[in-house]
Amino acid sequence: MAQIRCDFDSEALELRTSMTVLLPEIPAADPPPVLYLLHGLTDDHTAWTRFTSVERYAAAHGLAVVMPQVHRSFYANEAYGMRFWDFLSTELPERTRQFFRVSGRREDTFVAGLSMGGYGAVKWALREPERFAAAATLSGALDLAYIQEHDLRPHMRALTARVFADRVVAGGDEDLLHLVRTADRDRLPRLMLRCGTEDHLMAQNRRFTAACRAANLDLDAAFGPGEHSWDYWDAQLPQVLDWLLARQPV
Repeated sequence: MAQIRCDFDSEALELRTSMTVLLPEIPAADPPPVLYLLHGLTDDHTAWTRFTSVERYAAAHGLAVVMPQVHRSFYANEAYGMRFWDFLSTELPERTRQFFRVSGRREDTFVAGLSMGGYGAVKWALREPERFAAAATLSGALDLAYIQEHDLRPHMRALTARVFADRVVAGGDEDLLHLVRTADRDRLPRLMLRCGTEDHLMAQNRRFTAACRAANLDLDAAFGPGEHSWDYWDAQLPQVLDWLLARQPV
């Protein structure tokens, strides 16, 4: 695999930003499938390659992996900041296909992430289901309405105030539980959830799982021993990639 740090000017963010990209080196007749792999709250675009063996796992599948940088944005257009949702959902795919030879077909396009990135991955899949064949979340911060209302830690209060200001998450398009309740199940990509039973976000993952069940949405959800840690995420990543890339019968 080739590992590339790509620095470029973002029109949505109005600054120069970066992404890390993994590309298969063996030529193929068709462009490779692509996974948008999203980082967590305290990480950046280098975290997946620094703390997991994603390069080795992706090589086994001939998979291109795009890892953007979004800082502490919850993959949203910030009230007092930058337009990270516009960057993610519109500019990033366009720039990826402009700079690199990757597939643009829905059946070859996937999204996944951990913690805040798990939230971002599911939000992207639910809001733009026509874009992805499948999406996966690891230890996702999946109940942002709960975080906004009930997480009273000063740094989290300041964060949600900066990103959302007086916008109420509950019942809107940043609220995954609301998006699940209002989704057209026939249009959705396949969804996968994994979370450790010792993870501090497990309750949020349980609530998201229950919401999918109540809405009669298919969700491949599993909980097992594990904390909110790179040891857990690296151990889960091979099966996540296997599941994402599994071709479904027509």
